[in-house]
Amino acid sequence: MGSYIRPQIEASVFRDVDGAVIDYGNRWHGSPPEDTYSVDTHPERFAPLHLVADALIAHLRETYDVEIDEGIEAASDLLRPAFHDVVRAVRIRPNDPKCASLTLVFTAYPGIFMHAGLLHDFHFPVCGCDACDSDWQSEAGELERQVFATVSGNYRETVGRGVRSGVEYAFTYPDGASSGRSNSQDLPARRFEVAEPILRRLPNGWNSWPHSASDA
Repeated sequence: MGSYIRPQIEASVFRDVDGAVIDYGNRWHGSPPEDTYSVDTHPERFAPLHLVADALIAHLRETYDVEIDEGIEAASDLLRPAFHDVVRAVRIRPNDPKCASLTLVFTAYPGIFMHAGLLHDFHFPVCGCDACDSDWQSEAGELERQVFATVSGNYRETVGRGVRSGVEYAFTYPDGASSGRSNSQDLPARRFEVAEPILRRLPNGWNSWPHSASDA
């Protein structure tokens, strides 16, 4: 991750209705209780994600040859509107069309929606309910991994052929990979039409971002 350093964030303590400290990320050994689904007791625990996203934006601005567009209107890059009110949106565009752009959308939840490349959105957290038991540290780690995989040219989007063509993504990390697939018919038609010829010209995935002259 180069010179990027995650900001120091003071740990917050959250308690359940009985006053016991909640150890998010380690609450359940086995299946979570039924009454924890669709219950989100402390969404404020994800507030540090905004600080991490701030640090990532600052690092990318300083390190790479990019243009930065900041304004709520940048949230329109998302394939679908955010589930929560948008409080900030930042688009980071490498000055090389063969590199995937990134848009980070800060929501009032609090959380981060990320649009990467042309046809994929990623949510941090994916779900904040008590049953999922997610903590901000693991969500921040995944956000950082995906951002730096994109920046280093280890992010790929592909489209299949045919009426019901598949749309896939893949991140490659030093310790593994993650991928996913959706149906092109589930995407905004115009966005898919624009993206398809671009992605077909990038069969090996997006390129790594060029460094800024000052960083070089």
